[in-house]
Amino acid sequence: MNIRKLILLLFFPFLFLSTSCNQDDSIDTITEETESETTSEEQVPEEEPEPPEIMGTIETLNSLLIYDGLVLMNDAGNNRAFLMDKNARLIHEWPLSNDLGNDAFLLPNGKILASLEADDTQIRLGGQGGKVQFIAADGTIEWNFDYSSPDAETHHDAELLPNGNVIVLVWEKRVLQEATDAGSNSMVDVFPEAVIEIDPSTDEIVWEWHAWDHLIQDFDDTKENYGVIGDNPRLINLNHVSIDNGDIMHANGIAYDPIKDVIFISANFFSEVWVIDHSTTTSEAASNNGGNYGIGGDLVYRFGNPSAYNNSAGERLFFNNHFPNLLKGDDQGNMLIFSNGNGLDQSTAYELRLPDVFSLDVNTDNEPEVIWSFTDPDLFSPKISGVVKLPNGNRMITEGDFGVWEVTEAGEVVWKFNASGFFWRAYHYDKDAPEIMSLGL
Repeated sequence: MNIRKLILLLFFPFLFLSTSCNQDDSIDTITEETESETTSEEQVPEEEPEPPEIMGTIETLNSLLIYDGLVLMNDAGNNRAFLMDKNARLIHEWPLSNDLGNDAFLLPNGKILASLEADDTQIRLGGQGGKVQFIAADGTIEWNFDYSSPDAETHHDAELLPNGNVIVLVWEKRVLQEATDAGSNSMVDVFPEAVIEIDPSTDEIVWEWHAWDHLIQDFDDTKENYGVIGDNPRLINLNHVSIDNGDIMHANGIAYDPIKDVIFISANFFSEVWVIDHSTTTSEAASNNGGNYGIGGDLVYRFGNPSAYNNSAGERLFFNNHFPNLLKGDDQGNMLIFSNGNGLDQSTAYELRLPDVFSLDVNTDNEPEVIWSFTDPDLFSPKISGVVKLPNGNRMITEGDFGVWEVTEAGEVVWKFNASGFFWRAYHYDKDAPEIMSLGL
């Protein structure tokens, strides 16, 4: 008998009154196993968490003025939609089923609304899409809408309406003969813009607007839509752009104003933003009557480039443009927008004060008030890009083929992010915002 058993016998004899040798041996066995398990647990080192992925390089120019928030990046070059902090540390990434068609932004429920490329895109122009999805944080596709055919395809951008419906930009094909009959000088099939509104609960298109219904041209007086462009500012000049691939308008951004019930369309090749009435029925939207503004689907307002409708008054602001970003709260009625600066080799970020009452008059300065702008010799992206406003008044500017700048109201550059990618937009979220809290990170 070993020493431990002897001690137990001397001091606790009752343990052995009805215990057999086999049971005694089992006590030893249990004790030895417990000791072994304790030793084994003590020897297993704790696993250290993996360091976060670093998404690029940052340059801190004034740490005291940087706003500490999170940034959602749309990297169309690497087909990634991810959330990072201001140290470029990856916080979360959404798995994507298809390549980015450009936009993906976070909703209050933690899902993203993403414009993606279809499995086989049918209209292959810059910003091609064909698929719109709600995607949960774990990559689960909560809703998928495919709209890709040789005749029509969604592209670039989408927006969620307060009623839960989604509006999306669409290219629609008009064959050469149809284009020629309308007065086109392009001599190719053309792809004008349209907007559709989808009910995700049924996949039904419940409203639509077509630029094709609101044209004017002064190229051929024997064809449709002939007229004096300068006398018709609410119509779209069919021949403002002639291009070999037929992409004659190239809208790239969309925004909705729930107060005025209007939709803003960034018409890149016109260097303009168009405003259309969303209160119309679809049939009214195809006409020039009806709706809150009484003009159907004609343009309620337009700005950025008076020469696009032969207006002799007003100063041109945009040289190609992206992201008509309507502001809310104290900035309600303002819009941020990025002018690419093609032909100038320098981009400019603007904040504009839109008119309280839209008017669009002949030979009149119809341009909005510029209340803030920023440019820099190093700021230039000929494509994509955008601007958002941070809670402290700073602006976060996406330079599409570089990364992101953060600048103060006074124009001081305080932070930069750079990476290898093609950055459609960067969106800001506070760390305690509902969108972030819904992710459960």
